[in-house]
Amino acid sequence: MDVRPNVVPVVGVLVGLCCLGFALVNVVFEVTGHFDRGRYAEYSSAFSVLNWLVVVLKVAGAAVALLSVARRPWPVPAAVVTVSLWGAFATLAGYALGSVAEAVGMAVGLTGTVDGIDLAGIVYVLFFLLVAAGFGVLAVSYSRRHGTRRRLAVLGVLGGPVLLGLVLVAVPALLAAVGLMPSP
Repeated sequence: MDVRPNVVPVVGVLVGLCCLGFALVNVVFEVTGHFDRGRYAEYSSAFSVLNWLVVVLKVAGAAVALLSVARRPWPVPAAVVTVSLWGAFATLAGYALGSVAEAVGMAVGLTGTVDGIDLAGIVYVLFFLLVAAGFGVLAVSYSRRHGTRRRLAVLGVLGGPVLLGLVLVAVPALLAAVGLMPSP
């Protein structure tokens, strides 16, 4: 992947803004009490915990995207930025590709129905594919510019989805253990 160096800072800023904008959606959920009503209202405390955790991850993603294109050095080691970039790329790419696979399954009748595919869902998946691609560009560019070891990329690619798994499995299990969510 050969990206012109002057394009990479623009990608970094755009990815950072996407992460911050998407974090803002979660903040609006909290400010408006979005989780306080509906069929899961009794679990609003648990959803709030998960929601704020997601805000932290999105803001961290924005910080990593911006750090990767910063002109002056920051006190964050290159290894941390490298692992974080590759982790964000792998996590978002896996999520988006999983969503595409689910849509294909719906389209061919393996799961759900084709009626479950709408324009909003398509735009949502395209958004994640674009942000994943942006993190991929940033990861490749940063790794090349800083001459980081390939094992850091591997650690990020393997560690990012593990972090997502912790958010989606371990945190809800912990919330269930303390009584904020029902046990599975």
